[in-house]
Amino acid sequence: MTHLSKATAACGALLAAAALLAAGPAQAAPAGTRGGDYLYLTVTQGENQSGDAHGAVLLCDPPQGYSHAAEACAELGATGGDIARITPAKDAMCPMVYAPVTAQARGQWNGRPIEYRATFPNACQMAARTGPVFALDD
Repeated sequence: MTHLSKATAACGALLAAAALLAAGPAQAAPAGTRGGDYLYLTVTQGENQSGDAHGAVLLCDPPQGYSHAAEACAELGATGGDIARITPAKDAMCPMVYAPVTAQARGQWNGRPIEYRATFPNACQMAARTGPVFALDD
């Protein structure tokens, strides 16, 4: 019997999840999550899914998937996985430029399905409203 390191297993899970993202809506948990918290996150330029999309799989036990995973998991933990309940940044100063972005998340938190989709006037507004959850680009 071969034992894989956690890093190897996590890489396999992320690759499997990326393949599922490319294939379309996922119905099952990524390999290796063992019923833990995970979200498929995408940010698309524009108001629909036809624009350029950036995506990542957020795993929270332990936090991994992109550079802001720990902060995103902490925010989600504070709201029970409800992205809409994240407290907006109070001192955010965003330009009044209309360059819409659509944020979408689907997955599982504490054993319950999560579905979230919102379009924001621009990326600054999205970041102010959702914190580190959709901070997929460094």
